[in-house]
Amino acid sequence: MKAIVCKEWGSPETLVLEERPSVLAEAGKVVMSVKAANVKFSDTLIIQNKYQVKQELPFIPGSEVAGVIKAVGHGVEGWKVGDRVSAQCSSGGYSEEVSVEVERLISIPDGLSFEGAAGLASTYGTSYYALTDRGTLCAGETLLVLGASGGVGIAAIEIGKALGAKVIACASSAEKLSVCKEHGADELINYTTDDMRARVKEITQGKGIDVIYDPVGGDYSELALRDMAWGGRFLVVGFAAGYIPKIPLNLLLIKGCSVVGVWMGAFAKRDKVQHRKNIMQIWDWYSEGKIKPHVWATYPLEKAADALNALAERRVAGKVVLTTDC
Repeated sequence: MKAIVCKEWGSPETLVLEERPSVLAEAGKVVMSVKAANVKFSDTLIIQNKYQVKQELPFIPGSEVAGVIKAVGHGVEGWKVGDRVSAQCSSGGYSEEVSVEVERLISIPDGLSFEGAAGLASTYGTSYYALTDRGTLCAGETLLVLGASGGVGIAAIEIGKALGAKVIACASSAEKLSVCKEHGADELINYTTDDMRARVKEITQGKGIDVIYDPVGGDYSELALRDMAWGGRFLVVGFAAGYIPKIPLNLLLIKGCSVVGVWMGAFAKRDKVQHRKNIMQIWDWYSEGKIKPHVWATYPLEKAADALNALAERRVAGKVVLTTDC
């Protein structure tokens, strides 16, 4: 099988396409023929050894895939060769085959492509966990999404609307904001041309934001926090801007608000039952038409570096997927 391998820490260009032995079906696991692999911003950090979860060299990046079961290990029940499935894995997704524990498998609903299914659990799972378990977003509240045109940002928009919130999307271009509007955003703020604080005051009539979803960090985190409503919740999802902002703690006192950490990967390991319930809710919403994954681009497996660079350079509106010929 073909696989993208990280043999040294560095930029996407250091990744190597290799031919590797086929994966064997171990007890309690299945082997998937990977049709599509989600490409995440965190992957750009993992290959540089800058992510909170460390890998040992060499390794195959990629933590979420969609495809078809190729082989079933001893003791596996309820799954068979040929089933269309998606799965989260600790690594190994950038390949033509991957071994996955049975409890990580989810059947792909009819009508959902492999490209759409890859990343659904991580992007929408992160946003669902953030907004419900951590942010307790309620109908009628106002949600502001920073980096709203990214994969998790679009997921946050759609989930916010499904929960009955008013959603304000923030992004860096008219093109990106157009995608946000298509996915349900009620109000739009352009970082590059708008005064964000003035627009928030205008939109909320001075009340402020109830929940802020921030996968970006950087300069806009504190600006958004300063316009939070009393009792609001600021969700720290990630730092795609490249650095971690320092927040004046007096703002929390003055606003009576909370800053809440969101790490879906750790939550999924600590509370597998609730995590699976969350993911199944997402699949139900897909079936009901409440969410619609936005695939910005697909790249063949051998172009993994190009896909990662597109994310690192913030050219993406939606999600990026690698595809295979297997």
